[in-house]
Amino acid sequence: MTQTDERLITALDVPNALEGLQLAQTIGDACGFYKIGLGMLTGGGLALARELIDEMDKRVFLDMKLFDIGNTVEAAVRGLAHYGLDFLTVHGDPHVVRAASEGKGGSELRILAVTILTSLDRADLDAALIKPGDVADLVVERAARAFDAGADGVIASPLEAPLIRALPQAEGRLIVTPGVRPPGSALGDQKRVMTPAEAIHAGADHIVIGRPIVRASDPRATAEAILATLP
Repeated sequence: MTQTDERLITALDVPNALEGLQLAQTIGDACGFYKIGLGMLTGGGLALARELIDEMDKRVFLDMKLFDIGNTVEAAVRGLAHYGLDFLTVHGDPHVVRAASEGKGGSELRILAVTILTSLDRADLDAALIKPGDVADLVVERAARAFDAGADGVIASPLEAPLIRALPQAEGRLIVTPGVRPPGSALGDQKRVMTPAEAIHAGADHIVIGRPIVRASDPRATAEAILATLP
């Protein structure tokens, strides 16, 4: 069997672990990397993570976007580090990133810092009282500060990926991009998007795609078609 291209991370945006497992089984070896988000936390998300890792030999990205005081974040990450996860998201505030980096200890878990959500634009940032400035500039600044605080990578729109990749601190760090849509797909709640091939060309190490695969009539074929477009 050929090696699965793990640049594609499929977001299991379904209500519960049973549906997530069924979807992963349907997609089969067309995808080797899955994202489990906050929406499935009460639907057995952590149990699904163990099932995917232990029984299906998949990689798992737990997208919790943790944010709290340092001690709490450190304790939460210390517990999650035992699950065999590959990626875990935290908010990109330096105190959060530092605490998460401490919490992961010597595990292979990689901490990804969220810069600015790909569903937000400048109007949203104004409403949240975020300082003035171009969204891309703020993303790059937050990415640099997160790297300095110990982040293994960042979550950012593919539009900002080239700017982040150019940072000196980005050497050897990961850029993971949601806000990726195959040509012709509905944007949904995403506002800063690119196609899968464009995102990889822009410097992304991994692209995260949910609804275009999850809601497709043939999720496996859709995943394979996306992978066929990647450079």
